Amino acid sequence: QVQLVESGGGLVQAGDSLRLSCAASGFTFSRSTMSWYRQAPGKERDLVATIFSHYGTSFANTVKGRFTISRDNAKNTVYLQMNSLKPEDTAVYYCHAVQRDSWGQGTQVTVSS
Repeated sequence: QVQLVESGGGLVQAGDSLRLSCAASGFTFSRSTMSWYRQAPGKERDLVATIFSHYGTSFANTVKGRFTISRDNAKNTVYLQMNSLKPEDTAVYYCHAVQRDSWGQGTQVTVSS
């Protein structure tokens, strides 16, 4: 079955960096579009970044220029590099396998001011 396991979250200060990882299994990762979403307390889950099978990427305006998304098909892993973090980036971050519509369990990112 499809499994997505996120890791790399934590508590950091404003301006710091974090790299999230999402290890995937149970489907053909290299052919899959992968996304990162985030959900802050009391808010909807929002799309943060997407990487396509052909390595094209897209980003939400709120993170453009600060976050990058990448993938390693040999490791079945997608990454979210987050730089210049802000308190408003605080949320649970989720990995999403688009074609499978499958979600990971999420990883908490907390940015203190």
